[in-house]
Amino acid sequence: MSASPIKSRQSNYFLVLLAGVVHATSYAPDPLPLQALPFVQLITLAVLFACSVHASSTRQALGQAWLFGVGNFATGLYWLYISMHDFGNLHPALAALAVALLAAALAGFVVAAIWLIRVLQPRRGSPWLQALLLATLTASVWTLFEWLRGSLLTGFPWLNIAYAHVDGFFAGWATILGSYAISWSAAFCAAALSLLTPAHMHSKPPAVALLVSAVLGALSLYWQQLEWAKPEGSPILARLVQGNIPQSQKFDPQYLLEGIRTYQYMSALPEKEAGAQPELIVLPETVVPLMQYLLSEQEWQIWIDIAKRQQATVILGVPMSDPDNPSYYTNSLITISPTTTPQDILQRQTMQYNKFHLVPFGEFVPQGFRWFIDMMQIPLGEFARGDTRQQNFALNNLLIAPNICYEDVFGEEIIRAVRPAQQDSGANILINSSNLAWFGDSWALRQHLQISRVRAMESARPMLRATNTGATAAIDHTGAILAMVTPNQRAILDVEVQGMSGLTPYVRWGNTPIIAFSLLVCFIAGASRLRRRTANT
Repeated sequence: MSASPIKSRQSNYFLVLLAGVVHATSYAPDPLPLQALPFVQLITLAVLFACSVHASSTRQALGQAWLFGVGNFATGLYWLYISMHDFGNLHPALAALAVALLAAALAGFVVAAIWLIRVLQPRRGSPWLQALLLATLTASVWTLFEWLRGSLLTGFPWLNIAYAHVDGFFAGWATILGSYAISWSAAFCAAALSLLTPAHMHSKPPAVALLVSAVLGALSLYWQQLEWAKPEGSPILARLVQGNIPQSQKFDPQYLLEGIRTYQYMSALPEKEAGAQPELIVLPETVVPLMQYLLSEQEWQIWIDIAKRQQATVILGVPMSDPDNPSYYTNSLITISPTTTPQDILQRQTMQYNKFHLVPFGEFVPQGFRWFIDMMQIPLGEFARGDTRQQNFALNNLLIAPNICYEDVFGEEIIRAVRPAQQDSGANILINSSNLAWFGDSWALRQHLQISRVRAMESARPMLRATNTGATAAIDHTGAILAMVTPNQRAILDVEVQGMSGLTPYVRWGNTPIIAFSLLVCFIAGASRLRRRTANT
């Protein structure tokens, strides 16, 4: 590569660490304004590429990459400390250490990406061609390691750089090739920006790469103008309920029934405008925080009476279990209609969705970590998994695909419910039911909202989010926020939502095209390097 390498100074280590910390602020608004997120993400990632890809030694490059990753993940995931210490009663030092160790482990994906980019970077051809190939390789490698992070073991794709670009120039790629295509475009642009060293500021190499970035942005804007879905049926009125039950009280036997009563009262409130009675009432995850058979028939009748009075279908979260096998239970959403009976619920005869993608340490115990879970006091920590493709909920002539909390981080899993299958013809509306009270008033709430917006864009389906503390919101099929309530307050959101039909390219193809393309780029670069080595021996 003919680009002048940046001299690796001691100050570069601090620079990339600072860039990683600032990079973490780009995944969701506040403290940064929404409009600034994509620019901050691109500039800070460009700092990493400029310092580490072009560093004079591999050791320094990998050290810088690791510091960037630690700064990014420790800052962006600081809210895990809240769940472990404030609600899991883990010692402050141990909770901080757990976050630091996770950040250090996740930083390994950044280190591996930088190492592979340095190994495969092109060294022949004209300067502008080398710059273009380097940006292409960098984007491909970065995307592959984002994908690996979201896939290995149970996957952890939180803090994918795509979520910084929900309102940016590259967002239109979501409907075509998904969030990883946004990541690819953003990484390409950041690599192009990293070439703007003093030696190349006025030369062709960065200009050509930046021009391609502009083309990627223009294509994205074009994709956004296309209609990938059409309205299905009439709009429905939905009520989203945010009860703001403190996590410290949610599972406490002294306050448990009080929390249920709060949600019952809010669900039963009259419509805000005459003739605007909700047809659908959506409540958060584990609104009823104990097994369904532990709640009396009289208590379930209260919910049924609410459905009758409102003439609505109620969707609420409850752990569902077989009374004959109480050790087997699922994190579920169930439907309650005016015709439901208490026995339907107790015997699991109502429509039910069981969470498939469980959260490690919170909903299942990874092998070898029982000792860690025993140090915390987290209730309901051993859920069974639901099926990968379950029957969508029916409302009038519409189909609703529920998902629970962390599940909507996985775009490739959400689109399963949108595709036609043996169970039904595919969802028209998406619902996310969450309880993020585990993480206090933190970035987690706003980060998750950005994630849901990308899921709506990928599938061209509206997304209704009902959460205990926030962010409760209605998102349309383009990813735009129709309405939301202030986090950490008790509120209901009555909103009209239009179901959609039609399949986006991403729903049809999933992640396969962008991952295959990225692998092909790496294969070609690897073959070229092998030829060079063979020629030199």
